[in-house]
Amino acid sequence: MSDEAEIGGTRPVVGELAAGEYFWCTCGRSKNQPYCDGSHAGTTFRPQRFELTEAKKCALCTCKRTANGPYCDGAHAKL
Repeated sequence: MSDEAEIGGTRPVVGELAAGEYFWCTCGRSKNQPYCDGSHAGTTFRPQRFELTEAKKCALCTCKRTANGPYCDGAHAKL
């Protein structure tokens, strides 16, 4: 099994998120990108918890190559 995440998408998911707790998919297998749906079961991957204290527009990474997870840093442009 590879230690590298699968590519879940080639563009970030951009939108307004409400304040609250979220779990970002780190394995790339989730069918609910960019959020975890439990597809990492049986792997070494675990979702990354992040919390927003107020509503905020976010660009969440789906390619899983960002250096700033869960946020997109443009790494998908190099795929």
